[in-house]
Amino acid sequence: MCCWIGRRQRTAAVCPERRMTPLCSTLPPTGAQQKTTASPTLVIQRSETSSPPFFFTAISFIAVRNKSSGLCFTDGKRRIDYILVYRKSSTQTEKREIFERNIRAEGLHMEKEASLTNSDVIFLKLHAPWDVLCRYAELMNIRMPFRRKIFYKHRRHKFMSRMEKRINKFRGFLPRKPMKFTASLPDLEEGESFTAPFSRSRIHHFIIHNKDSFFNNATRSRIVHHILQRVKYEEGKNKMGLNRLLNNNSYEAAFPLHEGSYHSKHPVRTHGADNQRHLLYECWAWWGVWYKYQPLDLIRRYFGEKIGLYFAWLGWYTGMLFPAALVGLLVFLYGLFTLEHCQVSKELCEATDIVMCPICDQYCPYLRLSDSCIYAKVTHLFDNGATVFFAVFMAVWATVFLEFWKRRRAVLAYDWDLADWEEEEEEIRPQFEAKYSKKERMNPISGKPEPYQAFTDKYSRLVVSTSGIFFMILVVIAAVSGIVIYRVITVSTFAAFGWALIRNNSQVATTGTAVCINFCVIMLLNLYEKVALLLTNLEQPRTESEWENSFTLKMFLFQFVNINSSTFYIAFFLGRFTGRPGAYLRLINRWKLEECHPSGCLFDLCLQMGIIMVLKQTWNNVIELGAPILQNWWTRQSLRKDHGPSAKASFPQWERDYNLQPMNAYGLFDEYLEMILQFGFITIFVAAFPLAPLLALLNNIIEIRLDAYKFVTQWRRPLPSQDKDIGIWYDILEGIGILAVITNAFVIAVTSDFIPRMVYAYKYGPCAGQGRAGEGSVISGGFSCLFLGRYRDYREPPDSAEPYSYTLQFWHVLAARLAFIIVFEHMVFAIKTLIAYLIPDLPKDLRDRMRREKYLIQEMMYEAELERLQKEKNERRRRGKAQNKEWP
Repeated sequence: MCCWIGRRQRTAAVCPERRMTPLCSTLPPTGAQQKTTASPTLVIQRSETSSPPFFFTAISFIAVRNKSSGLCFTDGKRRIDYILVYRKSSTQTEKREIFERNIRAEGLHMEKEASLTNSDVIFLKLHAPWDVLCRYAELMNIRMPFRRKIFYKHRRHKFMSRMEKRINKFRGFLPRKPMKFTASLPDLEEGESFTAPFSRSRIHHFIIHNKDSFFNNATRSRIVHHILQRVKYEEGKNKMGLNRLLNNNSYEAAFPLHEGSYHSKHPVRTHGADNQRHLLYECWAWWGVWYKYQPLDLIRRYFGEKIGLYFAWLGWYTGMLFPAALVGLLVFLYGLFTLEHCQVSKELCEATDIVMCPICDQYCPYLRLSDSCIYAKVTHLFDNGATVFFAVFMAVWATVFLEFWKRRRAVLAYDWDLADWEEEEEEIRPQFEAKYSKKERMNPISGKPEPYQAFTDKYSRLVVSTSGIFFMILVVIAAVSGIVIYRVITVSTFAAFGWALIRNNSQVATTGTAVCINFCVIMLLNLYEKVALLLTNLEQPRTESEWENSFTLKMFLFQFVNINSSTFYIAFFLGRFTGRPGAYLRLINRWKLEECHPSGCLFDLCLQMGIIMVLKQTWNNVIELGAPILQNWWTRQSLRKDHGPSAKASFPQWERDYNLQPMNAYGLFDEYLEMILQFGFITIFVAAFPLAPLLALLNNIIEIRLDAYKFVTQWRRPLPSQDKDIGIWYDILEGIGILAVITNAFVIAVTSDFIPRMVYAYKYGPCAGQGRAGEGSVISGGFSCLFLGRYRDYREPPDSAEPYSYTLQFWHVLAARLAFIIVFEHMVFAIKTLIAYLIPDLPKDLRDRMRREKYLIQEMMYEAELERLQKEKNERRRRGKAQNKEWP
């Protein structure tokens, strides 16, 4: 009994005003009347069936329309659950015929139809009848809605009840929440019901009002795909599976159908949805609802749990960016409002009598320190008294974000029936099987022999792959070195430029052009995908998940180093190893290495991060949406040219879906990678650029609708699949959070002038030793004197007893920097650990609900056992009466 009683599932309720017949059927569903039995603590209620994707609330579909819409077989009754596409000219005819013969043996219905645009293309339509669905639903342990719906109501004190009534009355005067959908919108209302692994022997316990709609479209497609992955196409131990036939071009494509068009003459709010795709478009993918919450349950029912979890994570990440963006904006505004009171920028702007050494040898003139006035003011916007607080805040924010995401994921896993879901034993990759088929070993789980990879072979391949990774990282470092050489050479060229604006701002022009070139290099070095693919295949991972994790880690390392290497150079190496007057370090004994601006290196770091972040996000959005739109537009133009302007409107659904672009070969990899790299931008160097969370927030608001539009309108419908978390990406996020603490500590201590200002204020300023910062001159402590000018360093003048040696201030500042790094890291890591410990992975109310369900399950088991015993007793009594009547 305990094997089939399960948990509650959130299902969408059918609009009570009007119901539609399910697709490919002319028989309307028979609704069950709700019966409510109330008690002080327990409400037991007969539930409606979960709203399948085929119960729509707008137009009544009839069989003729279903037949022409391309969602059913030619009889207009059997629904198309899966589409296979192949070409008649393919050379793999024999394998395909055996495969299709075995498909029929599994009980699937098949129908072939030639393409209207290309006679060589054949569409194979598959339909799973009721008995096949039931058989494989039981084998796959698919959870379906159970008959009873139970709510538990907590007893509340009278005072709390009165307070709730007053609060609800007050809320009635407030406007409706603008970010939620209208309550009357059909197919968005949520209900809850117990679910249980499907069992044919206990089929009478499940809510089955209509066999055509009991298994929704996503579940039917998943069952058919499960069958196709286990059907043989050739005699042999492992000659089976649709993926292998797709790899050897026996079939050209395989996909489930979209549920009709996403366009409609009538809006959802007034006439209801024509289909689930139309509903998702108007309530999610349409740009006009950019400020609304995402309908995650609808996304999950249409695209599956794996894609639903991605959008749930993206929405959660975007929502958590609001406080980070707000605090970052306040830090920037604080710097703006305190600009007139900044002692450093005041002194720099008033230092008209201090002459600075030239930044290059030939064409660079001597500059006055006051020429850096504007750069000092811009630097203060980001490097001010609130910078340290913001760095600590973002480190804590990253921890809170990850910890609360674990709680949010737990709630979603519970609501979507994934809490007890375990991934099936994965099949071995065909490449692994072909490579190691000669040596076999018994699988300890399945008990069957399978190909085995020797220890020496596995780790020798891993060493070669790791060497390849380090080699490609060295290629990135070489590219960054080229940009460094460009900066060294170009600063002299810009100093001799004819245009006065460029000549007077040669350092800024050098930095700006170098950043743009760096962005172009980042885009050109995206060939890492092919290298990562080659190295991953060289490792020969055993299963697809192992292959995916290995490929993900390599691509992340390549992209992370590619994007952030130049940023690390500017933050920690620029101007640190230039030498001193008379002993400058030179490139090939000719060009002096680049120095920081007199106002500091933080301005260059801000410029680098701002340009890269804006250009990278803009480029990704343009390519991500522009590429499929242009490809689909070109396909439509070709069809109009060959078949007339209105040809596509008459195409069946399988033809229209085939003309759409397939989903990426790596699934959600590109979407996750883009967001993870962005997460690194807003955490690793956030102390140098507090506006990064704001830019990320604005981008993600666009990104959610852009991805939604792409999934609903531009791509074929992906196979709905299950997953209970975001996989290896969560570990990468935790690693980035740890790295962010270290880098921000070094940015504040080494790159910014926060520590030198504090040392001067409390050690050398006019108010030193009095417990408060002074307001005296800061310049003399940070700029060493030469006969002809000054330069940025802590050194003795040339006429001293030890010329150019480090001053005592240098050692004070160095000690303060090291102490700050140690204290900052330990303090922030302690706070992160404490927060992670205090925030439980499971919310208390969810834990209580799960405990309550266990108790209810025991009660239901007891009641079911009593019911079985009573039936047996009644049956024996009836048999006894029958025997007494037969006795003469």
